[in-house]
Amino acid sequence: MANRHLSRSIALQCLFEWDMRGGSFHVGDTVESSVSRSVAEFAPGMGDIAFVVNLIDGVLAQKENIDEIIVKAAPEWPLQKISAVDRNVLRIGLYELLFSDRKEVPAKVAINEAIELAKTYGGDNSGKFVNGVLGAIYKELGEPGKDEVSTKKKKIADIPFEEMPIQNLGGAIVFARHEDNIYMALVHDVFGHWTLSKGKIPKDVDVKEGTIAKIKEEIGIKIKIKEDLGMNEYVASDPELGKIRKQVHYFLAESKYETLKLADKGGLDDAQWFKISDILELNFYNDILPMVTKAITLLSEGKV
Repeated sequence: MANRHLSRSIALQCLFEWDMRGGSFHVGDTVESSVSRSVAEFAPGMGDIAFVVNLIDGVLAQKENIDEIIVKAAPEWPLQKISAVDRNVLRIGLYELLFSDRKEVPAKVAINEAIELAKTYGGDNSGKFVNGVLGAIYKELGEPGKDEVSTKKKKIADIPFEEMPIQNLGGAIVFARHEDNIYMALVHDVFGHWTLSKGKIPKDVDVKEGTIAKIKEEIGIKIKIKEDLGMNEYVASDPELGKIRKQVHYFLAESKYETLKLADKGGLDDAQWFKISDILELNFYNDILPMVTKAITLLSEGKV
């Protein structure tokens, strides 16, 4: 069985895209094809997508009822003022809390999973916000399953950090000089963040050469590595292995200022050049910002 937390992450991604497109998927896409596209990008080892498809179908079928409950539970937050990530996390959490089979998804699991999604993909206060809304509804329901101990809670994720499998990736902060300005090439993900182009590096491939190839593959430009910016590490979920440590080696790399051609990837929806003076105003993940700041400092001081 595929990791359910990862499955919910895929469902969130698809619902986010659906929401941001005004309540529709990409032209020609169905729920199943949208899920398949995202799975191919983020979870290629996931064989059974039925759980994800059924979850999205269920949320969309109950959307009007769910949204009405959200409005009543958070009256000070108009639905469209709630961030798209938080809004769809709440939809998933409420669907599982109210409409799923409790034997399959106990109430506590529905709430805890939604909180984890919010913490991972939302803003600094998303976890607290989702916890508050779902917690209030849970109490209104009479706290069902309060004393239950889920027999399905056994997780590979409980493996100690130092024993988690490691996956190597390479990424780059790409810059170009154009008309007396310095620009950086960034990619935008479906959760509303600007981030850095990166990709998996096979064990037998040099990390620099692998990174050059991945950048070319993802945004269509050739780069020349200038500086080693160091390594970033975070824990992610793999459908087969459970929790894994992703170690990303980042470089500062130069390119010509030319049109970016974003590969057809389910998790990314845009790629743009930004003037270096505008970079820090963008919405970055917290763990990416130090790398970006370091690169800006090197470029601003003329050390590259």
